[in-house]
Amino acid sequence: MTSGRVTVYFAALLARTAEGWEASDTELDDVETLTDLIELARLASKDDDTVLAFIEHEDAWFGVVRVDGEDDPHIYVSDAAAAARTSYGTMLTDELLGRDPDDDLDSLVDLDGTEDGEPDRDDEDADDAPVPLGPLGDADILADYGMDEKELKSLDGDALESIAEMLGCSMEGLEAVR
Repeated sequence: MTSGRVTVYFAALLARTAEGWEASDTELDDVETLTDLIELARLASKDDDTVLAFIEHEDAWFGVVRVDGEDDPHIYVSDAAAAARTSYGTMLTDELLGRDPDDDLDSLVDLDGTEDGEPDRDDEDADDAPVPLGPLGDADILADYGMDEKELKSLDGDALESIAEMLGCSMEGLEAVR
């Protein structure tokens, strides 16, 4: 993936099947929103089984989006501040912080009826809140598979390998997608 300068993302899907967990790489070229990523994960699922969408950015941060059938997804980001400085990370942190990505467009054009330069008093300060340092989201996202919050928060650059190993996912499949 490129964006002004070369930016390296790695993305994989870990899908639960009757035979165990299957790893597959995924292209993020057509993913512009969190909804796109969730739909991509759902397409990888057989029988509405669990799918984990994993995104890693240059060992600076990783994110896990857990999709269980049609249920609302669960999201975890290892370093919210680092993630918020990247396009896919912003997509995840905005969702976790309750920010509307379309609000940036509203600030460019006065569509809300206020005078130029007059702040909109009805808006909450959610969009002004700083992105927290460190992990953000559902740290228990993998607890029912054997990885508790403390373990998840301690993962570093080899997070996908550690998660896959914990799930019993074939390392051969992971090496093929790297």
